[in-house]
Amino acid sequence: MPQSSRYSDERVEELLAELVQVLEKNQTPTDLSLMLLGNMVTNLINTSVASAQRRTLARSFAEALQASVHDDKPH
Repeated sequence: MPQSSRYSDERVEELLAELVQVLEKNQTPTDLSLMLLGNMVTNLINTSVASAQRRTLARSFAEALQASVHDDKPH
């Protein structure tokens, strides 16, 4: 069952497009993009989430990421 979000699809798409634009502008390769995004997620969790909840949130994030990855050919 998909989770509902308190954020509009439009807002999410707008921010995602801005992030992609920065990476594309800098011709960032996929491996570096993933490293940067991973570091951003880690920093957000470590600085914005209570220490008692960090591992649970990281596990949930990892599970959601795995669930969203498809086995078909890349775009």
